[in-house]
Amino acid sequence: MRAKTSARSARIAAQMQRSLAQMLRRDVKDPRVGNVTVTGVELAADLSVAHIRVLPFAGGHAGAEVLEGLRSAAGFLRGQLARELELRHAPRLQFELDTQLERAFRVSSLIDSAVQSDRSRDASSPAVPGRDAADEDP
Repeated sequence: MRAKTSARSARIAAQMQRSLAQMLRRDVKDPRVGNVTVTGVELAADLSVAHIRVLPFAGGHAGAEVLEGLRSAAGFLRGQLARELELRHAPRLQFELDTQLERAFRVSSLIDSAVQSDRSRDASSPAVPGRDAADEDP
């Protein structure tokens, strides 16, 4: 669990997310990076480290390759961010793959399969004459 953020660090994180998205599209020439979406930026309480979550577009490079390209461009991006945001000390950039979308899809498919299993079990169980499903105890 990460520390509670101040209003200043939240503003800086939001601006970093917008600026990084533009820089990755415009300035980074590494072919491993390709098209990525910056899904979130979390700053440490002392603004020394920024955890940047990215999501590569489908059909591009593998996640490990994208991270490798981003890590090689981190120094360049840090300097650009310092200039653009007018920060005396820019945070160290740590890139991470955003797995929340995959996790949400996996949970959704598990729920769908459980519901389907319940429906097929209910359809195959014999009905007792004279009893309603509402009469049964849970």
